[in-house]
Amino acid sequence: MAAEVAVVAQGVRKRFGAVEALRGLDVAIRAGEIYGLLGPNGSGKTTFIRCVAGLLRPEKGTLTVLGQTPRAAVNSGRVGYMTQAPALYGELSVQENLRFFAALERVPKAEQRIEEALRAVDLLDRRKSVVNTLSGGMRTRVSIAATFLHHPLLLLLDEPTVGVDPVLRQELWSRFRRLAAAGITILVSSHVMDEASRCDRLGLIRDGVVLAEGSTQDLVSRAGTRDLESAFLAFAAAR
Repeated sequence: MAAEVAVVAQGVRKRFGAVEALRGLDVAIRAGEIYGLLGPNGSGKTTFIRCVAGLLRPEKGTLTVLGQTPRAAVNSGRVGYMTQAPALYGELSVQENLRFFAALERVPKAEQRIEEALRAVDLLDRRKSVVNTLSGGMRTRVSIAATFLHHPLLLLLDEPTVGVDPVLRQELWSRFRRLAAAGITILVSSHVMDEASRCDRLGLIRDGVVLAEGSTQDLVSRAGTRDLESAFLAFAAAR
């Protein structure tokens, strides 16, 4: 599994009117790894993730997800996608939300899967709580639970820790690591430099292109800098 490639993008371009969000983006994400797209707001991270999720179609380039087109991979139930803002129904309970998403995905043994997901994010005791009564961090955990209810092979997490306190951020990353250890590929976007070390590999992205790929240590070494932030600036200047 680790030697296979889960996502391959070659020369991917996407335009919104006069704005070219992706400008020939190239990336290769190995199966079973946590791959981080690291870059500032507006760099193209969300646009690329939405292309991988089959929600946007690139104008140029090729993009394969788990050996299929993005839409085919999503339709086969092999992809889970967590958006930046929790996509939950505030008037429903945690359990009712998960039952709804389980029905959409036609999840077998739904009640068992829901209990497993809630245990994984440590929310089993809040299963009857109305979502609107939960803290922002708890809503994030519910969203994560909904994302892997159907046991996807690829998880797309678009800035999952934005607005989350440091303690919960640590807990979430521990859960991401356990999922990756179970063979799930995780593509996570972030603009927070201190999260980079938690990823197996990084793609430094700016203005719709990947400036460089590699582990944190590798990128810092190649740039000849002391830290990742300086490395990012060095690769951006070279571009």
